[in-house]
Amino acid sequence: MLIRLEVADKYSRAAFSEPFPTVPETAGRKAAQVRLKGTINRNLKRRDNAMNFFENTRKPQGFGGKLMTKMMNIGHAKLSQWGFSNISVNPDAAVLDVGCGGGANIVAWLGKCGNGHVTGMDYSEVSVAESQKLNAAAIKQGKCCVVQGDVAAIPFPDAVFDYVSAFETVYFWPGLEKCFFEVNRVLKNGGTFLICNESDGTNAADEKWTKLIDGMKIYTSDQLIAALKEAGFTEIKTYSNTKNHWISIVATK
Repeated sequence: MLIRLEVADKYSRAAFSEPFPTVPETAGRKAAQVRLKGTINRNLKRRDNAMNFFENTRKPQGFGGKLMTKMMNIGHAKLSQWGFSNISVNPDAAVLDVGCGGGANIVAWLGKCGNGHVTGMDYSEVSVAESQKLNAAAIKQGKCCVVQGDVAAIPFPDAVFDYVSAFETVYFWPGLEKCFFEVNRVLKNGGTFLICNESDGTNAADEKWTKLIDGMKIYTSDQLIAALKEAGFTEIKTYSNTKNHWISIVATK
């Protein structure tokens, strides 16, 4: 899952924050060249650190991953609220939130499914632990569980969920059609698949993140719809927030 892009941009700009010293045309030129080399190395290290940190949007790990999950919970709140506004929820539903990150969307689902059960799934150990921590009370009450798993091979039997959600995560799914097929498989007939993306594939400024984060791909709504149809989804509705370049897709099995 991604953090809000304006927040991330602040960190990426900081990667080259140290000014380069001017090399004087004097006898001290050699010393100045040494200082210049040091400055370049420090800026390259900052850049590499920034790139390493943003890898946590794909798979949170270590301390940086814990920090990223907390940023996700805050930064994705408005997108998630908008995405939820596009569906109606049965209060006794069984839900799977794929790529649950820091667990904030599990909290939101629990608020809508007071008589149901919400499962969070992520392939990051850090995300699983942070989601479990945030939803500890609901887990203790038997209303929730959080598991480690791969969306390309979802560890649940066929037709067990009423809803599956994917907030800010399909960018990183390996083989979109295969993963969508897995989502279709675990959904009950008539079940709903909710996708919410902060990037709709039409904003050229977003492409920098695909270079910064290994394995990331931003999809247009047409690409997502085509993959959903290949996976067997029938009724597909698209919602967009053109100002923010957000998209939400609601697909029915």
